[in-house]
Amino acid sequence: MQKFDVLIIGSGLAGQSAALRLAPHCRVALISKRNLEDSASGWAQGGIAAVLDSQDSIEAHIRDTLVAGAWLNDEEATRFVVENGRRVIEWLIDQGVPFTKDAAGYHLTREGGHSARRVIHVADATGLAVQDTLTQKVRNNPNITVLEHHIAIDLITGDKLGKTDKRCFGAYVLNNRTGEVITIGAPNTLIATGGAGKVYLYTTNPDTSTGDGIAMAYRAGCRVANMEFIQFHPTCLYHPQAKSFLISEAVRGEGGLLRLADGTRFMPEHDERAELAPRDIVARAIDFEMKKRGLDCVFLDISHKGEEFIRSHFPNIHARCLELGIDITRDPIPVVPAAHYTCGGIVSDLKGRTDLEGLYVAGEASCTGLHGANRLASNSLLECLVFAEAAVSDILGRKAMDIPELPLWDESRVTDADEEVVISHNWDELRRFMWDYVGIVRTTKRLKRAKHRIRLLMREIDEFYANFRVSHDLIELRNLVFTADLIVRCAMQRKESRGLHFSRDYPETSSKAKSTVVRRRLPARPA
Repeated sequence: MQKFDVLIIGSGLAGQSAALRLAPHCRVALISKRNLEDSASGWAQGGIAAVLDSQDSIEAHIRDTLVAGAWLNDEEATRFVVENGRRVIEWLIDQGVPFTKDAAGYHLTREGGHSARRVIHVADATGLAVQDTLTQKVRNNPNITVLEHHIAIDLITGDKLGKTDKRCFGAYVLNNRTGEVITIGAPNTLIATGGAGKVYLYTTNPDTSTGDGIAMAYRAGCRVANMEFIQFHPTCLYHPQAKSFLISEAVRGEGGLLRLADGTRFMPEHDERAELAPRDIVARAIDFEMKKRGLDCVFLDISHKGEEFIRSHFPNIHARCLELGIDITRDPIPVVPAAHYTCGGIVSDLKGRTDLEGLYVAGEASCTGLHGANRLASNSLLECLVFAEAAVSDILGRKAMDIPELPLWDESRVTDADEEVVISHNWDELRRFMWDYVGIVRTTKRLKRAKHRIRLLMREIDEFYANFRVSHDLIELRNLVFTADLIVRCAMQRKESRGLHFSRDYPETSSKAKSTVVRRRLPARPA
C-alpha cells in the first residue's frame, strides 16, 4: 500500500495544473494511463476562452455560454468560471506558456458561438503547448510522484472497508508494465480522467478517452448527469490514413466555408449564423447533407484566405494535411462529424466536490453546470483550470486525515484470460452500435435497441471481469460499457430535443430546462 496526501487520476490539463498547485504543500501521486503527454488536453487546437479584451465583457461571455448551452447551464457555475478566466490565464502565462502575440499584445481569435474575439491560443496547437509546458514542470517536481502506464481500476470507498461513511480513501491501480495491482491510499482523490469519446466509432479523442472516471464514480455511488449531451465536432479530417485528426473550430472562425463537392455552400440554409453557428447545429447540418445526398464527407474551404494567412494561423493543420496530400492553401479539406466532447459527467459543486467525501472532479469528467446542453467552443480548457484551482483550494483548507490500512487487491479466485478476442470483439460491437443508434440524431427505437445490446454486453463483461485477471483493455471496456449505459439512460429520460440531444420522436424543446440525473443504488448494508 502506498500513501499520499492527494491522489490525482488523470494527467491532462486539470490533473497537471492541480498537481502543480498542490505540490508546494503536500505529497501528490499523479496517475497517467500512458505517458504524461498523452491526453485529450494535448490534442486541443483552438485555445482557451476568457475575457481579456477591453471591448469584451464578462456578461457577453456568460450570455454566449448560456445561448450555446440551450439555457440548461447553471448560471452560478457559468459566472464563476467566466469571472475566474483572466486569473487562470495569467497563471498559465506565469508557468511559461508561449501564447501567440500580435502588435496589440496577445492575439485573440474568435470561434463559433462567440460574440467577440476572446480565445487566447498558441497558433493552432494550444493544448500541446500548454501540456508540454506543464509536463516539464511536473516531471521536475520532487513532491509529485508520476505513475505513468498505470490505470485506475476502482475507487476504494467506505463500503469496501465495512464502514457506513460515504468517503473515498483512494483507488486500486493497475501497473500496465508489470501487471501488478497496487493500493493507493489518500484522504483526497481528484478525478481528472477526461471524457468518453471512444465509446463511439468515430471520435476526435485519443485512445485514452474511455470514460474511466465517470464509470468509477458512478459505481461508487456518485450522481452522474446530462450524459446524453455528447458533442460531435463538425469537422474531423476524413482520410483513410488520418486517425482522429481534428480540424479546429478556429478555421471556420477565421472564414472557412463548408461546401459540397461541387463547391455549393449549405450552412446558410440551416442557420442564419452559417459557419459560425454552434457546433451542434453545424454537426447536424453536415449529418443531414451527408445522409440526404449519400455523401462520405463534405468539404471545409479556407483557401480563399491566402497561403500566408493559412500558414501563419494554422501551421499544424496545414502541415498534417500536406503530409496526406491535401494542400489547404489550394484545396478544400474533406471533413466529417465525430464524437468530440462529453458535456455531462460526475455532478460537482463549485469547489469540485462530488457526493463522496474526499472525492473531487475537474475537467471533462465533471458536470459542473457550465456547459448545459452544449459546450461553447474553447470553454473546456478554461473549466479544467478553474475547477482544478477550486478543488486545490478546498483540499488545502481541509483538516488533515489519516488513512487506515486498506485491503489489498484480491486475485485469489481468478485466472489468466483464455481468449482476449472476447474483449476486442465486444469493444468493436459497442462502438459500432453506439454510433448507429445513439449518434447525432436519435429515436426512441434506436435507444431501446442500444439499451438491449448494452445489457447483453454488460453481463458478458461482468462474467469476464469476475473470472479473469484484470488487464488494461478489460478495465477500459468495462468502463466504456458503463458509460454507454449512462448515455442511453440519460437520453431516454429526455423527452425533448435540446442542444446536443436531438430526437426525431421529440423534436420540440420543452419550456422547462431540466438536467437528467442517474445514480447507482448501492446494496443496503445489513443492520
